[in-house]
Amino acid sequence: MNVTITTQQKKSNYRWMICAMLFFATTINYMDRQVLSLTWMDFIAPEFHWTNTHYGYITTFFSGFYAICMLFAGRLVDWLDTKKGFLWAIGIWSVAACMHAFCGIATSGITTGHWMVGFEGAREAIATVGDVGKVVNVSVMLFVFSRLVLALGESGNFPAAIKATAEYFPKKDRGFATSIFNAGAQIGALLAPLSIPVIAKLYGWELAFIIIGALGFVWMGFWVFIYKKPEEHPKVNAAELAYIHQDEESHNPTEEKVEKAQHFKLSFLDCFKFKQTWAFAVGKFMTDGVWWFYLFWAPAYLSSVYNMPSSDPKAQAAIFVLYIITMLSLVGGWLPTYFVEKKGMNPYDGRMRAMLLFAFFPLLALFAQPLGQISYWVPVIIIGIAGAAHQAWSANIFSTVGDMFPKSAIATITGIGGMAGGMGSMFINFSSGKLFDFAIESKMSLLGFNGIEAGYLIIFSFCAVAYLIGWIIMKLLVPKYKPIVI
Repeated sequence: MNVTITTQQKKSNYRWMICAMLFFATTINYMDRQVLSLTWMDFIAPEFHWTNTHYGYITTFFSGFYAICMLFAGRLVDWLDTKKGFLWAIGIWSVAACMHAFCGIATSGITTGHWMVGFEGAREAIATVGDVGKVVNVSVMLFVFSRLVLALGESGNFPAAIKATAEYFPKKDRGFATSIFNAGAQIGALLAPLSIPVIAKLYGWELAFIIIGALGFVWMGFWVFIYKKPEEHPKVNAAELAYIHQDEESHNPTEEKVEKAQHFKLSFLDCFKFKQTWAFAVGKFMTDGVWWFYLFWAPAYLSSVYNMPSSDPKAQAAIFVLYIITMLSLVGGWLPTYFVEKKGMNPYDGRMRAMLLFAFFPLLALFAQPLGQISYWVPVIIIGIAGAAHQAWSANIFSTVGDMFPKSAIATITGIGGMAGGMGSMFINFSSGKLFDFAIESKMSLLGFNGIEAGYLIIFSFCAVAYLIGWIIMKLLVPKYKPIVI
Protein backbone atom coordinates (compact mmCIF):
# COMPACT_ATOMS: atom_id res chain seq x y z
CA MET A 1 0.00 0.00 0.00
CA ASN A 2 1.35 3.45 -0.91
CA VAL A 3 1.21 5.28 2.40
CA THR A 4 2.27 8.62 0.87
CA ILE A 5 -0.76 8.66 -1.42
CA THR A 6 -3.25 7.45 1.15
CA THR A 7 -2.21 9.92 3.84
CA GLN A 8 -2.92 12.83 1.41
CA GLN A 9 -6.42 11.48 0.85
CA LYS A 10 -9.19 12.34 3.32
CA LYS A 11 -10.29 9.30 5.31
CA SER A 12 -13.80 8.04 4.59
CA ASN A 13 -14.45 7.27 8.29
CA TYR A 14 -16.90 4.48 7.48
CA ARG A 15 -15.66 2.64 10.57
CA TRP A 16 -17.89 4.88 12.67
CA MET A 17 -20.93 3.64 10.78
CA ILE A 18 -19.96 0.12 11.86
CA CYS A 19 -19.48 1.38 15.41
CA ALA A 20 -22.98 2.90 15.27
CA MET A 21 -24.46 -0.44 14.19
CA LEU A 22 -22.70 -2.16 17.09
CA PHE A 23 -24.08 0.52 19.39
CA PHE A 24 -27.67 -0.09 18.24
CA ALA A 25 -27.24 -3.87 18.53
CA THR A 26 -26.05 -3.49 22.12
CA THR A 27 -28.92 -1.09 22.88
CA ILE A 28 -31.46 -3.64 21.64
CA ASN A 29 -29.62 -6.40 23.49
CA TYR A 30 -29.95 -4.64 26.82
CA MET A 31 -33.55 -3.57 26.28
CA ASP A 32 -34.47 -7.21 25.64
CA ARG A 33 -32.81 -8.23 28.89
CA GLN A 34 -34.51 -5.46 30.86
CA VAL A 35 -38.09 -6.32 29.95
CA LEU A 36 -38.28 -9.06 32.57
CA SER A 37 -36.55 -7.08 35.32
CA LEU A 38 -38.97 -4.16 34.81
CA THR A 39 -42.14 -6.26 34.69
CA TRP A 40 -41.67 -9.28 36.95
CA MET A 41 -42.37 -7.76 40.35
CA ASP A 42 -45.34 -5.52 39.50
CA PHE A 43 -46.95 -7.32 36.55
CA ILE A 44 -45.80 -10.94 36.26
CA ALA A 45 -45.25 -12.02 39.88
CA PRO A 46 -48.86 -11.32 40.99
CA GLU A 47 -50.15 -13.41 38.08
CA PHE A 48 -47.85 -16.40 38.69
CA HIS A 49 -47.30 -16.02 42.49
CA TRP A 50 -43.51 -15.58 42.24
CA THR A 51 -41.17 -14.63 45.09
CA ASN A 52 -37.65 -13.16 45.00
CA THR A 53 -36.30 -16.71 44.99
CA HIS A 54 -38.27 -17.64 41.87
CA TYR A 55 -36.98 -14.57 40.05
CA GLY A 56 -33.51 -15.39 41.32
CA TYR A 57 -33.82 -18.89 39.82
CA ILE A 58 -34.77 -17.47 36.43
CA THR A 59 -31.90 -14.96 36.35
CA THR A 60 -29.51 -17.63 37.62
CA PHE A 61 -30.41 -20.06 34.84
CA PHE A 62 -30.09 -17.25 32.31
CA SER A 63 -26.67 -16.25 33.62
CA GLY A 64 -25.40 -19.82 33.84
CA PHE A 65 -26.53 -20.81 30.36
CA TYR A 66 -25.30 -17.48 29.00
CA ALA A 67 -21.91 -18.35 30.46
CA ILE A 68 -21.87 -21.76 28.79
CA CYS A 69 -23.01 -20.31 25.47
CA MET A 70 -20.35 -17.58 25.61
CA LEU A 71 -17.72 -20.30 25.73
CA PHE A 72 -18.82 -21.53 22.31
CA ALA A 73 -20.37 -18.39 20.81
CA GLY A 74 -16.99 -16.77 20.33
CA ARG A 75 -15.68 -19.85 18.56
CA LEU A 76 -18.79 -19.93 16.36
CA VAL A 77 -18.39 -16.25 15.43
CA ASP A 78 -14.74 -16.87 14.50
CA TRP A 79 -15.93 -19.77 12.31
CA LEU A 80 -18.94 -18.05 10.70
CA ASP A 81 -17.15 -14.69 10.64
CA THR A 82 -18.52 -11.38 11.83
CA LYS A 83 -21.42 -10.71 9.47
CA LYS A 84 -23.11 -14.12 9.59
CA GLY A 85 -22.29 -14.64 13.25
CA PHE A 86 -24.03 -11.41 14.24
CA LEU A 87 -27.08 -12.18 12.11
CA TRP A 88 -27.52 -15.58 13.74
CA ALA A 89 -27.03 -14.12 17.22
CA ILE A 90 -29.54 -11.28 17.01
CA GLY A 91 -32.04 -13.42 15.09
CA ILE A 92 -32.12 -16.05 17.83
CA TRP A 93 -32.34 -13.60 20.71
CA SER A 94 -35.11 -11.58 19.01
CA VAL A 95 -37.22 -14.72 18.58
CA ALA A 96 -36.54 -15.62 22.22
CA ALA A 97 -37.51 -12.15 23.45
CA CYS A 98 -40.90 -12.51 21.77
CA MET A 99 -41.30 -16.06 23.17
CA HIS A 100 -41.61 -14.67 26.72
CA ALA A 101 -44.95 -13.12 25.81
CA PHE A 102 -46.52 -16.54 25.28
CA CYS A 103 -45.46 -18.04 28.62
CA GLY A 104 -48.81 -17.04 30.13
CA ILE A 105 -50.80 -18.80 27.41
CA ALA A 106 -48.58 -21.89 27.75
CA THR A 107 -49.02 -21.85 31.54
CA SER A 108 -52.77 -21.65 31.05
CA GLY A 109 -52.69 -24.57 28.63
CA ILE A 110 -50.62 -26.80 30.91
CA THR A 111 -52.45 -26.00 34.15
CA THR A 112 -56.04 -25.67 32.93
CA GLY A 113 -56.10 -27.24 29.48
CA HIS A 114 -57.14 -23.92 27.89
CA TRP A 115 -54.70 -23.30 25.03
CA MET A 116 -56.77 -21.35 22.50
CA VAL A 117 -56.95 -18.18 24.56
CA GLY A 118 -55.51 -14.72 24.25
CA PHE A 119 -53.30 -12.97 26.76
CA GLU A 120 -56.23 -11.73 28.84
CA GLY A 121 -57.95 -15.12 28.63
CA ALA A 122 -54.79 -16.81 29.89
CA ARG A 123 -54.70 -14.50 32.93
CA GLU A 124 -58.32 -15.28 33.73
CA ALA A 125 -57.76 -19.04 33.36
CA ILE A 126 -54.65 -19.02 35.56
CA ALA A 127 -56.55 -17.11 38.28
CA THR A 128 -58.95 -20.04 38.61
CA VAL A 129 -56.21 -22.62 39.32
CA GLY A 130 -56.37 -23.75 42.94
CA ASP A 131 -52.91 -25.31 42.98
CA VAL A 132 -50.72 -22.22 43.25
CA GLY A 133 -47.55 -24.32 43.40
CA LYS A 134 -48.33 -25.82 40.00
CA VAL A 135 -48.76 -22.37 38.47
CA VAL A 136 -45.46 -21.25 39.98
CA ASN A 137 -43.53 -24.30 38.78
CA VAL A 138 -44.94 -24.30 35.26
CA SER A 139 -44.53 -20.56 34.73
CA VAL A 140 -40.99 -20.52 36.10
CA MET A 141 -40.07 -23.46 33.87
CA LEU A 142 -41.46 -21.71 30.77
CA PHE A 143 -39.72 -18.42 31.54
CA VAL A 144 -36.47 -20.29 32.20
CA PHE A 145 -36.74 -21.95 28.78
CA SER A 146 -37.36 -18.58 27.09
CA ARG A 147 -34.39 -17.07 28.96
CA LEU A 148 -32.17 -19.96 27.88
CA VAL A 149 -32.94 -19.31 24.21
CA LEU A 150 -32.39 -15.59 24.84
CA ALA A 151 -29.01 -16.39 26.41
CA LEU A 152 -28.08 -18.53 23.41
CA GLY A 153 -28.58 -15.60 21.04
CA GLU A 154 -27.29 -12.81 23.24
CA SER A 155 -24.06 -14.67 23.94
CA GLY A 156 -22.96 -13.84 20.39
CA ASN A 157 -23.31 -10.07 20.72
CA PHE A 158 -20.04 -9.15 22.38
CA PRO A 159 -17.77 -11.68 20.62
CA ALA A 160 -19.09 -10.44 17.26
CA ALA A 161 -18.92 -6.76 18.29
CA ILE A 162 -15.35 -7.03 19.63
CA LYS A 163 -14.29 -8.88 16.47
CA ALA A 164 -15.87 -6.19 14.27
CA THR A 165 -14.09 -3.50 16.30
CA ALA A 166 -10.74 -5.25 15.82
CA GLU A 167 -11.41 -5.44 12.08
CA TYR A 168 -12.31 -1.75 11.71
CA PHE A 169 -10.15 0.07 14.30
CA PRO A 170 -6.42 0.24 15.12
CA LYS A 171 -5.40 -0.84 18.61
CA LYS A 172 -5.13 2.66 20.03
CA ASP A 173 -8.76 3.46 19.14
CA ARG A 174 -10.38 0.16 20.08
CA GLY A 175 -11.00 1.09 23.70
CA PHE A 176 -12.81 4.28 22.66
CA ALA A 177 -14.81 2.50 19.94
CA THR A 178 -15.73 -0.23 22.40
CA SER A 179 -16.84 2.34 24.98
CA ILE A 180 -19.10 3.92 22.35
CA PHE A 181 -20.87 0.74 21.30
CA ASN A 182 -20.84 -0.49 24.90
CA ALA A 183 -22.72 2.71 25.79
CA GLY A 184 -25.63 1.02 24.08
CA ALA A 185 -26.01 -0.85 27.36
CA GLN A 186 -26.68 2.40 29.18
CA ILE A 187 -28.94 3.77 26.45
CA GLY A 188 -30.91 0.52 26.43
CA ALA A 189 -31.17 0.72 30.19
CA LEU A 190 -32.28 4.37 29.91
CA LEU A 191 -34.97 3.70 27.34
CA ALA A 192 -36.23 0.57 29.07
CA PRO A 193 -37.77 2.12 32.23
CA LEU A 194 -39.33 4.91 30.17
CA SER A 195 -41.02 2.56 27.72
CA ILE A 196 -41.42 -0.97 29.07
CA PRO A 197 -43.51 -0.29 32.22
CA VAL A 198 -45.71 2.07 30.20
CA ILE A 199 -46.32 -0.57 27.52
CA ALA A 200 -46.93 -3.21 30.19
CA LYS A 201 -49.41 -1.01 32.05
CA LEU A 202 -51.36 0.06 28.95
CA TYR A 203 -51.27 -3.09 26.86
CA GLY A 204 -50.07 -5.90 29.14
CA TRP A 205 -46.62 -7.23 29.92
CA GLU A 206 -46.81 -9.59 26.93
CA LEU A 207 -46.79 -6.74 24.40
CA ALA A 208 -43.69 -5.27 26.08
CA PHE A 209 -41.75 -8.43 25.20
CA ILE A 210 -43.09 -8.54 21.63
CA ILE A 211 -42.52 -4.88 20.75
CA ILE A 212 -39.00 -4.71 22.18
CA GLY A 213 -38.09 -8.12 20.74
CA ALA A 214 -39.14 -7.04 17.23
CA LEU A 215 -36.49 -4.29 17.17
CA GLY A 216 -33.82 -6.91 16.54
CA PHE A 217 -35.38 -7.92 13.24
CA VAL A 218 -35.23 -4.30 12.07
CA TRP A 219 -31.51 -4.16 12.92
CA MET A 220 -30.86 -7.33 10.92
CA GLY A 221 -32.30 -5.71 7.80
CA PHE A 222 -29.75 -2.89 8.00
CA TRP A 223 -26.79 -5.13 8.93
CA VAL A 224 -27.19 -7.27 5.78
CA PHE A 225 -26.47 -4.25 3.57
CA ILE A 226 -24.10 -2.23 5.77
CA TYR A 227 -21.42 -4.70 6.87
CA LYS A 228 -18.50 -5.98 4.82
CA LYS A 229 -14.82 -6.43 5.66
CA PRO A 230 -13.01 -3.08 5.39
CA GLU A 231 -10.78 -4.47 2.62
CA GLU A 232 -13.90 -5.36 0.60
CA HIS A 233 -16.15 -2.42 1.42
CA PRO A 234 -16.57 0.17 -1.38
CA LYS A 235 -17.20 2.93 1.18
CA VAL A 236 -13.83 2.41 2.90
CA ASN A 237 -11.24 4.34 0.90
CA ALA A 238 -7.50 3.73 0.81
CA ALA A 239 -6.73 6.39 3.42
CA GLU A 240 -9.10 4.89 5.94
CA LEU A 241 -7.85 1.39 5.19
CA ALA A 242 -4.29 2.55 5.85
CA TYR A 243 -5.44 4.06 9.15
CA ILE A 244 -7.23 0.88 10.17
CA HIS A 245 -4.16 -1.24 9.42
CA GLN A 246 -1.57 1.13 10.91
CA ASP A 247 -0.54 -1.49 13.48
CA GLU A 248 0.61 -3.73 10.63
CA GLU A 249 3.17 -1.11 9.59
CA SER A 250 5.00 -1.47 12.92
CA HIS A 251 8.69 -2.29 12.72
CA ASN A 252 8.66 -3.89 16.16
CA PRO A 253 9.70 -7.53 15.61
CA THR A 254 7.27 -8.79 18.24
CA GLU A 255 4.39 -6.87 16.68
CA GLU A 256 5.33 -8.20 13.24
CA LYS A 257 5.17 -11.77 14.56
CA VAL A 258 1.79 -11.06 16.07
CA GLU A 259 0.46 -9.67 12.81
CA LYS A 260 1.78 -12.68 10.88
CA ALA A 261 -0.28 -14.81 13.25
CA GLN A 262 -3.52 -12.98 12.50
CA HIS A 263 -4.81 -15.76 10.26
CA PHE A 264 -3.38 -18.64 12.27
CA LYS A 265 -6.15 -20.54 13.99
CA LEU A 266 -5.58 -21.28 17.67
CA SER A 267 -7.28 -24.47 18.78
CA PHE A 268 -9.90 -24.09 21.47
CA LEU A 269 -7.80 -25.90 24.09
CA ASP A 270 -4.68 -23.95 23.15
CA CYS A 271 -6.42 -20.75 24.21
CA PHE A 272 -6.43 -21.94 27.83
CA LYS A 273 -2.63 -22.32 27.86
CA PHE A 274 -2.02 -18.59 28.02
CA LYS A 275 -1.98 -16.50 31.19
CA GLN A 276 -3.50 -13.69 29.14
CA THR A 277 -6.65 -15.78 28.69
CA TRP A 278 -6.92 -16.43 32.42
CA ALA A 279 -6.28 -12.78 33.28
CA PHE A 280 -9.15 -11.71 31.03
CA ALA A 281 -11.41 -14.48 32.37
CA VAL A 282 -10.72 -13.59 36.03
CA GLY A 283 -11.37 -9.90 35.38
CA LYS A 284 -14.72 -10.76 33.81
CA PHE A 285 -15.66 -13.30 36.49
CA MET A 286 -15.11 -10.83 39.31
CA THR A 287 -16.95 -7.88 37.76
CA ASP A 288 -19.62 -8.88 35.24
CA GLY A 289 -21.95 -10.15 37.96
CA VAL A 290 -21.87 -6.73 39.61
CA TRP A 291 -23.26 -5.08 36.49
CA TRP A 292 -25.91 -7.76 36.07
CA PHE A 293 -26.92 -7.36 39.69
CA TYR A 294 -27.46 -3.63 39.19
CA LEU A 295 -29.29 -4.27 35.92
CA PHE A 296 -31.55 -7.07 37.16
CA TRP A 297 -32.22 -5.92 40.72
CA ALA A 298 -32.24 -2.08 40.72
CA PRO A 299 -35.98 -1.84 39.87
CA ALA A 300 -36.79 -4.49 42.50
CA TYR A 301 -34.59 -2.63 45.02
CA LEU A 302 -36.63 0.56 44.63
CA SER A 303 -39.86 -1.42 44.83
CA SER A 304 -39.02 -3.52 47.89
CA VAL A 305 -37.00 -1.01 49.93
CA TYR A 306 -38.70 2.27 48.96
CA ASN A 307 -42.15 0.95 47.92
CA MET A 308 -41.77 2.39 44.41
CA PRO A 309 -43.11 -0.02 41.74
CA SER A 310 -41.56 0.16 38.25
CA SER A 311 -44.71 1.84 36.87
CA ASP A 312 -44.34 4.69 39.40
CA PRO A 313 -43.05 7.85 37.64
CA LYS A 314 -40.63 8.39 40.53
CA ALA A 315 -39.12 4.94 40.02
CA GLN A 316 -38.88 5.50 36.26
CA ALA A 317 -37.16 8.83 36.85
CA ALA A 318 -34.75 7.23 39.32
CA ILE A 319 -33.76 4.43 36.93
CA PHE A 320 -33.44 6.97 34.11
CA VAL A 321 -31.10 9.17 36.17
CA LEU A 322 -29.14 6.11 37.27
CA TYR A 323 -28.31 5.16 33.70
CA ILE A 324 -27.75 8.77 32.61
CA ILE A 325 -24.95 8.82 35.17
CA THR A 326 -23.48 5.62 33.72
CA MET A 327 -22.94 7.50 30.44
CA LEU A 328 -19.87 8.99 32.11
CA SER A 329 -18.21 5.73 31.07
CA LEU A 330 -17.47 7.24 27.64
CA VAL A 331 -14.53 9.01 29.30
CA GLY A 332 -13.22 5.58 30.22
CA GLY A 333 -12.84 4.60 26.58
CA TRP A 334 -10.92 7.77 25.80
CA LEU A 335 -8.54 7.65 28.79
CA PRO A 336 -6.26 4.82 27.51
CA THR A 337 -5.90 6.69 24.19
CA TYR A 338 -4.66 9.67 26.22
CA PHE A 339 -2.12 7.47 28.03
CA VAL A 340 -0.92 6.03 24.71
CA GLU A 341 -0.67 9.28 22.75
CA LYS A 342 0.35 11.71 25.51
CA LYS A 343 2.24 9.50 27.95
CA GLY A 344 3.87 7.15 25.44
CA MET A 345 2.48 3.98 27.05
CA ASN A 346 1.67 0.85 25.07
CA PRO A 347 -2.09 0.12 24.70
CA TYR A 348 -2.15 -2.66 27.33
CA ASP A 349 -0.33 -0.65 30.00
CA GLY A 350 -2.54 2.36 29.25
CA ARG A 351 -5.64 0.25 29.64
CA MET A 352 -4.48 -1.31 32.91
CA ARG A 353 -3.65 2.13 34.31
CA ALA A 354 -7.13 3.33 33.41
CA MET A 355 -8.78 0.20 34.81
CA LEU A 356 -7.05 0.70 38.15
CA LEU A 357 -8.53 4.19 38.37
CA PHE A 358 -11.97 2.86 37.51
CA ALA A 359 -11.68 0.12 40.16
CA PHE A 360 -11.78 2.69 42.98
CA PHE A 361 -15.13 4.28 42.10
CA PRO A 362 -17.25 1.18 42.90
CA LEU A 363 -16.08 1.46 46.52
CA LEU A 364 -18.81 4.08 46.88
CA ALA A 365 -21.30 1.19 46.89
CA LEU A 366 -20.24 0.55 50.50
CA PHE A 367 -22.27 3.64 51.39
CA ALA A 368 -25.33 2.97 49.19
CA GLN A 369 -27.38 1.36 51.93
CA PRO A 370 -26.14 3.38 54.95
CA LEU A 371 -26.75 6.71 53.20
CA GLY A 372 -29.92 5.47 51.57
CA GLN A 373 -31.82 6.51 54.69
CA ILE A 374 -31.35 10.12 53.63
CA SER A 375 -33.16 9.64 50.31
CA TYR A 376 -33.56 7.01 47.63
CA TRP A 377 -31.61 9.36 45.34
CA VAL A 378 -28.41 8.64 47.27
CA PRO A 379 -28.17 4.93 46.34
CA VAL A 380 -29.44 5.76 42.84
CA ILE A 381 -26.56 8.19 42.30
CA ILE A 382 -24.02 5.86 43.90
CA ILE A 383 -25.15 2.88 41.80
CA GLY A 384 -25.02 5.12 38.72
CA ILE A 385 -21.40 6.07 39.44
CA ALA A 386 -20.49 2.44 40.12
CA GLY A 387 -22.24 1.44 36.89
CA ALA A 388 -20.30 4.07 34.94
CA ALA A 389 -17.06 2.73 36.40
CA HIS A 390 -18.08 -0.81 35.40
CA GLN A 391 -18.82 0.15 31.80
CA ALA A 392 -15.54 2.03 31.54
CA TRP A 393 -13.77 -1.01 32.99
CA SER A 394 -15.68 -3.31 30.65
CA ALA A 395 -14.76 -1.37 27.50
CA ASN A 396 -11.09 -1.61 28.39
CA ILE A 397 -10.97 -5.20 29.55
CA PHE A 398 -12.59 -6.24 26.25
CA SER A 399 -9.91 -4.31 24.37
CA THR A 400 -7.08 -6.11 26.17
CA VAL A 401 -8.02 -9.17 24.09
CA GLY A 402 -7.31 -7.32 20.85
CA ASP A 403 -4.05 -5.99 22.33
CA MET A 404 -2.60 -9.43 22.94
CA PHE A 405 -4.33 -12.00 20.72
CA PRO A 406 -4.39 -12.41 16.92
CA LYS A 407 -7.62 -11.34 15.21
CA SER A 408 -8.41 -14.95 14.32
CA ALA A 409 -8.79 -15.76 18.05
CA ILE A 410 -10.42 -12.56 19.37
CA ALA A 411 -14.02 -13.80 19.36
CA THR A 412 -12.99 -17.11 20.93
CA ILE A 413 -11.11 -15.44 23.79
CA THR A 414 -13.95 -12.94 24.25
CA GLY A 415 -16.33 -15.89 24.54
CA ILE A 416 -14.16 -17.57 27.16
CA GLY A 417 -14.10 -14.40 29.22
CA GLY A 418 -17.82 -13.97 28.67
CA MET A 419 -18.35 -17.46 30.05
CA ALA A 420 -16.41 -16.53 33.17
CA GLY A 421 -18.43 -13.33 33.51
CA GLY A 422 -21.65 -15.27 33.10
CA MET A 423 -20.61 -17.65 35.86
CA GLY A 424 -19.96 -14.71 38.15
CA SER A 425 -23.36 -13.30 37.27
CA MET A 426 -25.00 -16.65 37.94
CA PHE A 427 -23.53 -16.83 41.43
CA ILE A 428 -24.48 -13.29 42.42
CA ASN A 429 -28.05 -13.55 41.08
CA PHE A 430 -28.69 -16.91 42.71
CA SER A 431 -27.26 -15.84 46.04
CA SER A 432 -29.11 -12.50 45.91
CA GLY A 433 -32.52 -14.09 45.47
CA LYS A 434 -31.89 -16.60 48.24
CA LEU A 435 -30.35 -13.99 50.53
CA PHE A 436 -33.19 -11.50 50.13
CA ASP A 437 -35.91 -14.03 50.90
CA PHE A 438 -33.89 -15.38 53.84
CA ALA A 439 -33.36 -11.85 55.15
CA ILE A 440 -37.12 -11.20 55.03
CA GLU A 441 -38.17 -14.53 56.54
CA SER A 442 -35.55 -14.58 59.31
CA LYS A 443 -35.82 -10.83 59.98
CA MET A 444 -32.07 -10.59 59.54
CA SER A 445 -30.35 -7.75 61.35
CA LEU A 446 -26.92 -6.40 60.32
CA LEU A 447 -25.24 -3.14 61.35
CA GLY A 448 -28.59 -1.58 62.16
CA PHE A 449 -30.35 -2.73 58.99
CA ASN A 450 -33.16 -5.22 59.11
CA GLY A 451 -34.77 -7.62 56.66
CA ILE A 452 -34.15 -7.14 52.96
CA GLU A 453 -32.15 -3.96 53.62
CA ALA A 454 -29.56 -6.08 55.44
CA GLY A 455 -29.43 -8.37 52.42
CA TYR A 456 -28.77 -5.48 50.06
CA LEU A 457 -26.04 -4.20 52.40
CA ILE A 458 -24.17 -7.51 51.99
CA ILE A 459 -24.47 -7.60 48.19
CA PHE A 460 -23.53 -3.93 47.79
CA SER A 461 -20.40 -4.54 49.87
CA PHE A 462 -19.25 -7.33 47.56
CA CYS A 463 -19.96 -5.17 44.51
CA ALA A 464 -17.77 -2.45 45.98
CA VAL A 465 -14.54 -4.45 46.28
CA ALA A 466 -14.86 -6.81 43.29
CA TYR A 467 -13.00 -4.58 40.83
CA LEU A 468 -9.90 -4.04 42.91
CA ILE A 469 -9.65 -7.78 43.57
CA GLY A 470 -10.06 -8.49 39.85
CA TRP A 471 -7.44 -5.92 38.83
CA ILE A 472 -4.86 -7.25 41.31
CA ILE A 473 -5.25 -10.82 40.03
CA MET A 474 -5.03 -9.67 36.40
CA LYS A 475 -1.86 -7.72 37.14
CA LEU A 476 -0.27 -10.69 38.88
CA LEU A 477 -1.02 -12.94 35.89
CA VAL A 478 0.09 -10.47 33.20
CA PRO A 479 2.27 -7.79 34.82
CA LYS A 480 3.47 -6.35 31.49
CA TYR A 481 2.32 -6.15 27.88
CA LYS A 482 2.97 -9.54 26.35
CA PRO A 483 1.23 -10.26 23.03
CA ILE A 484 0.67 -13.86 21.97
CA VAL A 485 3.29 -14.97 19.46
CA ILE A 486 2.57 -18.18 17.54
